[in-house]
Amino acid sequence: MKTPGSLFLTGPMGAGKSTIGRQLAKQLGLPFLDSDHEIESRTGVDIPLIFELEGESGFRKREAAVIDELTRLPNILLATGGGAILDPVNREHLKTRGKVIYLHASVNQQLKRTQKDRHRPLLQIDDPHSKLEELMTVRDPLYREIADLVIETDGMRVRDVVNKIMRRLA
Repeated sequence: MKTPGSLFLTGPMGAGKSTIGRQLAKQLGLPFLDSDHEIESRTGVDIPLIFELEGESGFRKREAAVIDELTRLPNILLATGGGAILDPVNREHLKTRGKVIYLHASVNQQLKRTQKDRHRPLLQIDDPHSKLEELMTVRDPLYREIADLVIETDGMRVRDVVNKIMRRLA
């Protein structure tokens, strides 16, 4: 398969963007980047601390700068944070600089995959299920707006999702 150019994975937390992204990048021979990990690497602190110190708006400013920079790189596979698509400029950069793959996961699947993860600032509340539903209501149309491919991930193994994407890219 010839290199597809840059690929950008979007989707909610718990959809598997990082895990699937690493495997897909290996299959395609592309370097794998993760915008959240890049922010942590550059700041020297984890995302929950950035949220605590700067609030969500401070984090989103950092995220926009990183996405602008990373989406300019040729032939990469980038996993974005779940809320990256909230910014219209981020959506434009993702849509115009590569192929966007939306990894869709139901709210129940997201909850199952994230319930023990303490590094998800938006879910450190009494009712994470309601929060995930609220986020999905707002974000799902935005993910779909820029997606070149929509891949359902519920109940699927990583290898099967990667194979499904490879077939759709061929």
